[in-house]
Amino acid sequence: MSATYLLAIDNGTQSVRAILFDVHGNIVAKSQVHLEAYFSAQPGWAEHDADGYWQAVCTACQRLWVQSSAGPEHVAAVSVTTQRGTVVNLDAQGQPLRPAITWLDQRRTEHYPPVNPLWLAAFKVAGVADTIRFFRGEAELNWIKHMQPEIWDKTAHFLLLSGFLNYRLTGCIRDSSGSQVGYIPFDYKGLRWASKWDWKWQALAVREDMLPELVPPGSLLGKITASAALQTGLLEGTPVIAAAADKACEVIGAGCEAPHIGCLSYGTTATINTTSRKYVEVTPFIPPYPAAIPGAYSTEVQIFRGYWMVNWFKEQFGLNERLAAEQLGVSPESLFDELVNSVPPGAMGLMLQPYWTPGIKIPGPEAKGAMIGFGDVHNRAHMYRAILEGLAYALREGKERIEKRSGVAVTSLRISGGGSQSNAAMQLTADIFGLPTSRPHVYETSGLGAAINAAVGVGCYSDFHSAIAAMTRIGRTFEPIAHHHQMYDALYKQVYCKMYSRLQPLYKSIQEITGYPKMHE
Repeated sequence: MSATYLLAIDNGTQSVRAILFDVHGNIVAKSQVHLEAYFSAQPGWAEHDADGYWQAVCTACQRLWVQSSAGPEHVAAVSVTTQRGTVVNLDAQGQPLRPAITWLDQRRTEHYPPVNPLWLAAFKVAGVADTIRFFRGEAELNWIKHMQPEIWDKTAHFLLLSGFLNYRLTGCIRDSSGSQVGYIPFDYKGLRWASKWDWKWQALAVREDMLPELVPPGSLLGKITASAALQTGLLEGTPVIAAAADKACEVIGAGCEAPHIGCLSYGTTATINTTSRKYVEVTPFIPPYPAAIPGAYSTEVQIFRGYWMVNWFKEQFGLNERLAAEQLGVSPESLFDELVNSVPPGAMGLMLQPYWTPGIKIPGPEAKGAMIGFGDVHNRAHMYRAILEGLAYALREGKERIEKRSGVAVTSLRISGGGSQSNAAMQLTADIFGLPTSRPHVYETSGLGAAINAAVGVGCYSDFHSAIAAMTRIGRTFEPIAHHHQMYDALYKQVYCKMYSRLQPLYKSIQEITGYPKMHE
């Protein structure tokens, strides 16, 4: 057997997965190590032991060789994709100085470096002064610099989680430009570190020498070191190819290379993305993220705690289904689908606005979640369906914003993430959008996107277009049901689209009276 398999290491919020793909995009073997999402030393904090991530990667790889007939000698290349915005401080010896601060962390600081008054005046004229202030206050490195100066003084390298894992694999302080999503001095249009005169260098307490060298997706990052080989079981010298952040990898793993295909991710953060060669800010002054294809962008709209709401519902109200599934030997998801299907489309007038977490602009920092339309006919099944429908409404709104800014109509959808496994969620999404909605042939689309990068990087395919065409395909398509779409369309236009503007003054009053929502220092 030749070395024709591609190893994707996917470090998500809930688990680390090591997945072997063949060059046709089929899963050959998979190993998963579950993680505690985070620990909180203070309210609002969300941290994780950095070495714990690395140990989970090593364990996942070692288990893979035990569970599979394929061995490390069959791996042509490795690529890493990770959760976005999780940061790691390393000392000069490459050792973590503190726990990683994860993307779920809510701390912020009012202490940050001064910015030239000319920049501040320009921001005020452009109407983005609050956005820039939010960026500076949210930046983890500014908090560390102010609150833990002794750690910041020892920090030689400030990396995202992807850069940390790539460093552990290769010994090189190098990362993919496609993984740079966070409060860092990154030029999202140029897909490189910001130029030396960019305002971000003033706003963030970091030096360029503390950041990794960047290479485009599909490029060689380095090779597996002897130390990494000992810990993971991979062969020393195996190429490590730059991939991209998990959402970006999901997009190409779902086959969404063209801007008319919308990629919905029903994950912890629900998103809608399109891939564009054109730089498009869906929300003015909020940049698109790097795509997993060199020189391309992911035009993205996020619902921050998206499918988190679904898991919250299952934990709070789904004990019956979880117990019944265990007794019947079936997946809990199948029983939750029965719960959704027991309620008619529209949930008999129950409507959800899924702003469980404040935003920056759309929604604003005062935003809260809302459910309206309760009557005595409603039970937990109606609530569950309303949650799924509310997420789809919010993502449809995102689609329309992308279309308006890009000038390209979205004509079909692909869905990835945990929610894609629910037939009920797939169908109601098709009905709400009025578009054919497809499930990719594999559930592990972020891993597949990383494998596509690896395949291009080692020459299995000459370019991303041919790799995506060969390694992705549709599993099942759900067509919209006309009379369902008609009702959903009316509810969306006449009710959902008006909810936020009508409720926003009340949200502001709640914030003023209770002090919530607020960010933690």
